[in-house]
Amino acid sequence: MEKRYQVFVSSTYSDLLDERKQVLQALMEMDCIPAGMELFPAIDEQQWEFIKRVIDDCDYYLLIIGGRYGSTTPDGISYTEKEFDYAIQIGLKVTVLVHGSPDEIPFAKSEQNSDLREHLLRFKEKAMTGRLVKFWRTQEELPGLVALSLTKAIKTYPAVGWVRADSIASEEILSEINELRKQNAELQKRLENSEVQLKPAIIDLASLDDTTVFHGTYKTQIIGYQPKTHDFECNISWRKVFSIISPYLIEHPADITVKTKLAEYLRDEATGNKQGYGEKIDEQEFKTLSLQLTAHGLVDIRFLKTDKGGMALFWFLTKKGNQVMIEARVVRKNPIEISHTAGKIGDD
Repeated sequence: MEKRYQVFVSSTYSDLLDERKQVLQALMEMDCIPAGMELFPAIDEQQWEFIKRVIDDCDYYLLIIGGRYGSTTPDGISYTEKEFDYAIQIGLKVTVLVHGSPDEIPFAKSEQNSDLREHLLRFKEKAMTGRLVKFWRTQEELPGLVALSLTKAIKTYPAVGWVRADSIASEEILSEINELRKQNAELQKRLENSEVQLKPAIIDLASLDDTTVFHGTYKTQIIGYQPKTHDFECNISWRKVFSIISPYLIEHPADITVKTKLAEYLRDEATGNKQGYGEKIDEQEFKTLSLQLTAHGLVDIRFLKTDKGGMALFWFLTKKGNQVMIEARVVRKNPIEISHTAGKIGDD
């Protein structure tokens, strides 16, 4: 069956209008279905759920980075970066096109706010790590780069795609597929129960209040100079680490999302400031963390198939983990308020 692939094009908007036109034209010539900011140029939090549904329907994700970080959410992250993080979380194959000569970008199309420039550097570092990246200088180069990059992605990582309704399988075949899915779900449940029974009993497991040390690196950069890498070290309890990452686990994030969030916090905790970007923590120490929290019965980490056909690690809170999270993060009355309330009751 002939397929058409839907591609989400993500970028800042007003400064890359012409570049986006070139990219969208290239996608349509490849018989792809483009989706992106043209549907909602004035983005806000109310539209975020709709945007997520659009990304869910896409087969591939194309990120274009120029000289601006873009408008930000109330949390201080740009909507472009938020789209990128969500695409990674659901397992979309991501292609990144980065401006290769940022010094040549016109001043009007460059990030003029120093804090947003730092956010842009950090986002660029994250987006370029571990995936296909192409560099561009002019808008005329983009169609060719899109064609090469996306063709390779489609060939290497075939996605579900869209087909005409009159080309789909018969009702009988669909019924058989549905029955196989049910059988697969039952076998998966049996496997999970077996894994629980096979978990080893650990009699000397470190408690949540014991401490451990995480090591990591981050970068800083002064305009006109090469980035500088710094080391950091953070001594912290297992309970504190869990309280940091547990609220994010409610949405079942990908492994890389958990690692990034934790690295940012540990860098801030170790250095006492939020300067820098490109935070990374020691891979083996992060693996130990995942095993430690699993042994305590707080998290369930599964290697699952994504909606788009790939495979990725995802983190889940267990029932016990949810309770420990609430105990760690709930806001309690301070002693003065409790004493004042008790006094009023005693006077009645």
